[in-house]
Amino acid sequence: MQAEAIFGQVADAARACGVTEVEAIIASSSHALTRFANNEIHQNVAENAMHLSVRPLIDGRTARASTNRLDRDGIRAAVEEAIAITRLTERDPDLPLLADSTVYEPVDRHFDSTALATPQERAAAAAGAIGAVEQAGQTAAGTYSTGEEFFALLNSRGVAASYRESMARFSITAMAQNSSGWTKASACDRGAIDPIALAQCAASKAAAFLTPRELAPGRYTAILEPAAVLDLVGQMFADFSATAIRDGRSFLNDRIGKQIFGENITIYDDAYHPLQAGAPFDGEGVPRRRLTLVERGVVRDIAYSRAAAALAGAKPTGHGFPLPNELGEAPVNIVIAGGDSSVEQMIASTDAGILVTRLWYIREVDPYEKIFTGMTRDGTFLVESGRVAAAVRNFRFNQSLIEMLSNVEALSQPVRAAGEEIFDMVVPAMKVGGFHFTEVTRF
Repeated sequence: MQAEAIFGQVADAARACGVTEVEAIIASSSHALTRFANNEIHQNVAENAMHLSVRPLIDGRTARASTNRLDRDGIRAAVEEAIAITRLTERDPDLPLLADSTVYEPVDRHFDSTALATPQERAAAAAGAIGAVEQAGQTAAGTYSTGEEFFALLNSRGVAASYRESMARFSITAMAQNSSGWTKASACDRGAIDPIALAQCAASKAAAFLTPRELAPGRYTAILEPAAVLDLVGQMFADFSATAIRDGRSFLNDRIGKQIFGENITIYDDAYHPLQAGAPFDGEGVPRRRLTLVERGVVRDIAYSRAAAALAGAKPTGHGFPLPNELGEAPVNIVIAGGDSSVEQMIASTDAGILVTRLWYIREVDPYEKIFTGMTRDGTFLVESGRVAAAVRNFRFNQSLIEMLSNVEALSQPVRAAGEEIFDMVVPAMKVGGFHFTEVTRF
């Protein structure tokens, strides 16, 4: 059923209840995943889903009800439930009216070859990756997923925004007797992912990690590969929110317009960047604006939802989440500008340091100084005299992002990075001085 036809039924059901202001989100997804372990493909699963979420606006009150029943009775029941809940909620004097119709620039990120990938195609790619790991005498485990999503937001004031994209993700862990290596990639076009090359990279890390040394904790020059940068630096972007700043829960309170990072750090939010994914409009249908979050170390722009913008006397930036919510808004298309170095050049220019593949189990320690703790994983190496000299046991770290991003000595070209702790972003590798490794782990 077309999104416009579904919204027509939503609007009719709302009017039958005496409500004229209503918003609907219609979303559908089709995802399939091939999983492998112990050098064998052992699972293929697929899921198709469709979802309707309805939000009426009644005298400064709003609430939301959802359903996956998209027949006439299911739609009417969701509308009636949303209206009943809304009438029971407290009035919110800051609640904005429904957004008016606006024009946004569409972006095409849908590839039939990704959306319609078959189990046989995923299995062939996984088998090639397994073969590359087997050739190294190791054991492979991982996943390969493909699919597509559709998202539409319509309201009774004329907003009719829709977006469709495909997405592929490949992740592999190569395991030797006492070591492991890992890589992961995502792309709207699965042709941009090379599973065999990723498998060879993971296998080479596992082979190099066979006999790790135990190195004393302390402050080291750290060369962080893009996945490590993503999962650590990505933890701070919810703070680039007008609502978070107004609530006093952002590390940017009293820091906007000030230089808090090094001059080589520039960060954007750009939904139209060629390596990005996601809709060019937000959870209320407002077009996303490109934001310069950090310029040469100085905090510049923050994200505004419509409600936050009205309270601040600013303009909305198109980064609001669907209402009602407690978070307000956040940038979600992060691009960290890079430099002209490479990981190999970073290694060659380092007399003594630590090369980090990725980080995990990351937790916040100090929200205002943005201090995080976590551990290295799947490939941590000692760099000496410009070369990788040995594998080292994994570390726990305790690191302020403000300090870290003030001590970046080199940046690579940015790439689309995929990790496990945060959503995908476009980030470079970083060479960081004085990274604080606090403890050696047991593995």
